[in-house]
Amino acid sequence: MSAQPIAYGDVDHEAALKYAVQLIDHRWAQVIEGRIVLMSPLWDHERIAARIRRQLDQRVDELDCLTGSGNLDLPGSPNWYMPDLAVIPEALALGAAALTPDQTLLVVEVTSESNGDTDRVTKRKRYAQYGAPLYLLADRQRRECTLFAEPHDLGYAVVDGPHPFGTPIRLPEPFGLTLDTTGF
Repeated sequence: MSAQPIAYGDVDHEAALKYAVQLIDHRWAQVIEGRIVLMSPLWDHERIAARIRRQLDQRVDELDCLTGSGNLDLPGSPNWYMPDLAVIPEALALGAAALTPDQTLLVVEVTSESNGDTDRVTKRKRYAQYGAPLYLLADRQRRECTLFAEPHDLGYAVVDGPHPFGTPIRLPEPFGLTLDTTGF
């Protein structure tokens, strides 16, 4: 007598994958286009993220927001991101396992050699599709920054850059400040 195959037709595979990635002990992990990607940022990568965060801190406090690298879910897609930085309204953080990109005020990605194209192409496209109002890309390999604004289904309508590191980057309202990229 042979065993009958078990039918898994009623399983929500997207939810199962996103749940599984959250259970990876003490590791940063993302799901990018259905593929689990473990993250291990280098110190130079973290240095740039920290410089950006420090410049945002005062304004983020004034806006009653917080800055972090929490989970961003992209419902209906096989994607679960952990941006290098995201600015969100603090009230949304209470009890939230994940937010969606449209709930952010700003998303920041700092490229690494292993994921540069993912940040430049895939995440830029997905952040726009899911309504992240501002996406700042700090490209370590190309030594340049680009700010994307006004998201829609096909991408971002406004692209400021790329600008070489050292060029000030103006963040529009609600931030209304200029980032110093010297030393990136």
